Amino acid sequence: MANLRKTCCASLVVLVLAAFFVGLGEAATLSITVKQGEHVVQPISLVAEDHVLIQVKVIGTTSGSSFIQFSMNCPNGTVQNFGEVGTFTTGFVCDLEGEYTLNFTNTDQSENRLVTLNYNIDHFIFGIPQTLFLVLLIGVVSVLGVAVFIGLSRKPY
Repeated sequence: MANLRKTCCASLVVLVLAAFFVGLGEAATLSITVKQGEHVVQPISLVAEDHVLIQVKVIGTTSGSSFIQFSMNCPNGTVQNFGEVGTFTTGFVCDLEGEYTLNFTNTDQSENRLVTLNYNIDHFIFGIPQTLFLVLLIGVVSVLGVAVFIGLSRKPY
């Protein structure tokens, strides 16, 4: 009976930790349809020291043209204009905390554009990737727990 309880408790702890660690990663893949002559905005919230990778791919159309105007607004008001892109990849380290907006403008007046947007955000704590930091923290807490357990256990005489 005691073994069954230990197994259930261990399983519950593993499930809670797995759910917690899955929620830490921030990556998204979006398909956005930008209608002819329209503008679509995709906001992304970032904190300082986040490492961001953005990939944009415009799906070809019947006319063969597969380009779209792409730019990014930073929280301090600056705009980075990347021009007309078909397939585009960029990465940067976030200096300012806040909301960044990705802007897609379809200047073609005849067809809609399908844009596939992939972005990955890696959080850093004290210059260490967040996942590695949490693994190290769990390791230190585990070693301290074992040391306390050994220190408080009965000593055979």
